[in-house]
Amino acid sequence: TGISPMYQQKRDIFRQALQNSRFNILPSQGSYFQLLDYSAVSNLGDVEFARELTIEHGIASIPLSVFYNEHTDHKVLRFCFAKKEETLREAGSILAKL
Repeated sequence: TGISPMYQQKRDIFRQALQNSRFNILPSQGSYFQLLDYSAVSNLGDVEFARELTIEHGIASIPLSVFYNEHTDHKVLRFCFAKKEETLREAGSILAKL
C-alpha cells in the first residue's frame, strides 16, 4: 500500500528541493519519511550529523542506526515530510547547500 496523494505531493516537494544536492535520495513508499544517504556530504556518524543538522541548521532528522540492535551506521538519516509545503521547501533548500 502507498500513501495518500497529499503526502505523495509533500514527499515529491521535499525530494524536488534536494534534486541537485549531494544527498542520495533513497526509495520511499508507504510511510511519511524520506531516507537520505549523506555519505557524500559528511564523514560524521549519523547521530552526530543529525545533531549538527538540528543545532546548526534547525532541521530535525532521525539517525537510522537507532533502529538497529548493533547501531550500524549506514550514513542514512530519516526525514519526516508530514510538514507544511513551505517548511519542506526551506529544509530542502538548506540541505541542498550542504
